[in-house]
Amino acid sequence: MPTLEHIEWRVSPEPVPYREALAAMDARNAAVEGGGAQELIWSLEHPPVYTAGTSAAASELLDPRFEVVEAGRGGRYTYHGPGQRVTYTVLDLRRRGKDVRRFVHGIEGWAVDALARFGVESWTVPERVGIWTQGPDGREAKIGAIGVRVRKWVTMHGFAVNLSPDLSHFTGIVPCGIEEFGVTSLADLGIDLAPQAWDEALQATAPAFLEALERQDAR
Repeated sequence: MPTLEHIEWRVSPEPVPYREALAAMDARNAAVEGGGAQELIWSLEHPPVYTAGTSAAASELLDPRFEVVEAGRGGRYTYHGPGQRVTYTVLDLRRRGKDVRRFVHGIEGWAVDALARFGVESWTVPERVGIWTQGPDGREAKIGAIGVRVRKWVTMHGFAVNLSPDLSHFTGIVPCGIEEFGVTSLADLGIDLAPQAWDEALQATAPAFLEALERQDAR
């Protein structure tokens, strides 16, 4: 089972402005590609911001009450803010299997495995990007968002899971371009979870995620 021994695991205790994080990720991506830095997994939160992926449509920005930043990742509009835990990955796929689809599936499985540790059953849907669960009203709702970029086989961005964000902040956009389903969080489901507990669950399930990247038969 792979370990985190050669990967820097960074945890930011205070919210990091999105543009600052994006610049840091960009620099680390280039350094990893050039062989001058370790791979990185970074757990953090952002001040409220809407980010636009490469497929974002202007009509899906309903109320730009927060700063809107072009993210450079795949996907559409996403909200980040306090109470939402973001995990960024700067990983070298040249040493972990050059398979972008496998990487995305691995990210999805990692989030699902971590949520399961808190009794939350979640899943992915092929035609809908993200991590899904049953909301308090019994309907399917999104609890996690995924958006990645791969440059010269080194990854950027990652996924975000809603611990306890202000869910009304999502109404300023059509999250990930999906109108017919709502957004939920662990707090919305009655689970009070500290960010540190979430980070620990991610660390515990990370080796299985890394192993999935390297399996030649992974789908």
